[in-house]
Amino acid sequence: MKSSILTASVAAVAIVASAGYAAARDQIKIVGSSTVFPYTQAVAEEYGNKSGKAAPVLESTGTGGGFKAFCGGVGVDHADITGASRAIKDSEVKLCADNGVTDMTEALIGYDGLSIAHSRQGPEMNLTEEQIFKALAAELPDGKGGFVANPNKKWSEIDASLPDTEILAFGPPPTSGTRDAFVELTMHDGCKDLPGMADLKTADADKWNEVCSRMRQDGPFVEAGENDNLIVQRLESDPNAVGIFGYSFLYENSDKLKGVKINNVDPTFDTIADGSYPISRPLYIYIKNAHRDVIPGMKDFIAEYMSDAALGPDGYLAERGLTPLSDEKRAEVSKAVLEGKKFGS
Repeated sequence: MKSSILTASVAAVAIVASAGYAAARDQIKIVGSSTVFPYTQAVAEEYGNKSGKAAPVLESTGTGGGFKAFCGGVGVDHADITGASRAIKDSEVKLCADNGVTDMTEALIGYDGLSIAHSRQGPEMNLTEEQIFKALAAELPDGKGGFVANPNKKWSEIDASLPDTEILAFGPPPTSGTRDAFVELTMHDGCKDLPGMADLKTADADKWNEVCSRMRQDGPFVEAGENDNLIVQRLESDPNAVGIFGYSFLYENSDKLKGVKINNVDPTFDTIADGSYPISRPLYIYIKNAHRDVIPGMKDFIAEYMSDAALGPDGYLAERGLTPLSDEKRAEVSKAVLEGKKFGS
């Protein structure tokens, strides 16, 4: 028993020491999702303007990369906050715990639509999730109980009503929360009603998940990295190409890009808010509570992020494309975050 108490005491002292060392850093360090990045950047600018203090240092690493950095440990070398376009995974919770990050707060900040977009010079498009799957999946059912490599090269080969142009989609890499959400919300929905897939899911859920999740690697789908600005440049240079990213990015580049309808519904602020747009997802930030009292300005920054001025229906994040929470849910989240509610408690 004495040994256990001593071990726990040493661990606690180590964490406090690391957190104390973090005080040597005078700027908040934030990593994570490229989708959440512009919202956090807006809050950082507002915080800097109001406080007169140095704005946080932001790095767009993708959701997976953000959790890897955030969960790396406690102290000056590790991020204070990470943005995420999906909830944290059990494996990431374990990584955090293994590295001493045992107290964090999860904050649901709002919702985002996953948009497929192309140049304003491109053809009008209206896709179903099944058509998207047939365009971008690595394999398709062969109608005989097996699968074949995706043969579709043009949109018109999927449906004669679609443009007679080559399929070319620029999308996020596997480390991105946008990729995770796109697979779950679009590819899986587009796959589930194809011949034989319902039976396969009952018989072999792992095989179903593999077939319905795997993106093709033969050219029509191109992993474009975490920098959504590069996708915009590519779409501008090729009006027939499409890109996959969060609605906020489409909103910010609406002078250059237009959204592709999904099931006859345009991606807009209102259709995401009312649920009629079929592919939307929650957005989060995660806060390392051991850093709250030792990183200068961190509490004030968190308070700014949770304010109605930021997250409210008329807030500056809504102006940038964030679909806000209901008043009741926003109040609940704000209270939990400001009180430092421990994740999982």
